Amino acid sequence: MQSWMVIGAVTFLIAVGSFFITPRDIKWFAQLSRPRWLVFEPLIPLIWTVVFISGAASASIVWQKNPGGLVSWLLMGLYLLLEIITVAYIPLMLRLRSLKTGEFFGAAGVVLGVLLTLCVLPISGLAALFLIPYLVWSPIGTYTTDELIQLNPEDA
Repeated sequence: MQSWMVIGAVTFLIAVGSFFITPRDIKWFAQLSRPRWLVFEPLIPLIWTVVFISGAASASIVWQKNPGGLVSWLLMGLYLLLEIITVAYIPLMLRLRSLKTGEFFGAAGVVLGVLLTLCVLPISGLAALFLIPYLVWSPIGTYTTDELIQLNPEDA
């Protein structure tokens, strides 16, 4: 089996974890006040799909540079941790009904995404380039969550 297939399968299986959301959780989130500028909300699933595919492409490139090497395994662990944090953001925020939980996981993802990119850059500029969608989108999501906290302090 090709490494990109394994990386893609792992990425997909972890991303499926975001489906552990109940209608009750969604109802709470749907009732929150939103900033007027949040017009792109329907595109968020598509945006995250692009981000995850780009991340998987980045991981595949890194793995191909040194398949099975210790550094490659450590970096795969960082990719995995980043995806788990990213996928946990929505279900945990909704289940706990806590925007601050979402903001914490979003900020943790931003920091880990920057760290991963800096670690990957010396190995492959292209792999680092594939992490740019995450580096752009993750802070936007975290900022949006902060704005939701300002508009809905009782749900922080």
